[in-house]
Amino acid sequence: MAENTPPGGAVDPDPGLARLNALTTESLRTELAQCLDIDRWVEEVAAGAPFPDREALLSHADAHARGITGEEVAGALARHPRIGEKAEGKGTEANWSRGEQSAFASGTDDAGAKVQRIFAFAQKEYEDRFGQIYLVCASGRGPRELLADLVERLYNDRGTELAVVGDELRKIAGLRLVKLLESV
Repeated sequence: MAENTPPGGAVDPDPGLARLNALTTESLRTELAQCLDIDRWVEEVAAGAPFPDREALLSHADAHARGITGEEVAGALARHPRIGEKAEGKGTEANWSRGEQSAFASGTDDAGAKVQRIFAFAQKEYEDRFGQIYLVCASGRGPRELLADLVERLYNDRGTELAVVGDELRKIAGLRLVKLLESV
């Protein structure tokens, strides 16, 4: 019988979810940490397994990511490269990061290169102001859109910015969970 074929021979409609549900708790935690490296979140999401369907998993994960604290933001940022820098390593998380930022690097004409240089300057301003890297859910967003977001966020106070980064981490975690489910 095939790996994702339940008794009776019917094919499991969501092999990615079946794979996650079949993992040991420790293996599930390892997989989830690639999506969002916050111990509390990993533990809370893993505690909800097994999940009856994809929507239940995504909803459960999203609900627990909505409470990301400022302290958790600092720890999670350590695993994210700056926008415009290639993620190091060959693992799943590094590959995801490179893919999520691919639209940023796509502007190879003179105008795109200028926007990227201005972005690098604004990113330095952001780091000086907030003492952390600028993090955004960059998936599918080009340099001009990211620059506009970055400049707008420079006007935030520290508390507001930590909340914004927490929400961006939540969005990234949701996208990565879907990738986890599709990596069968």
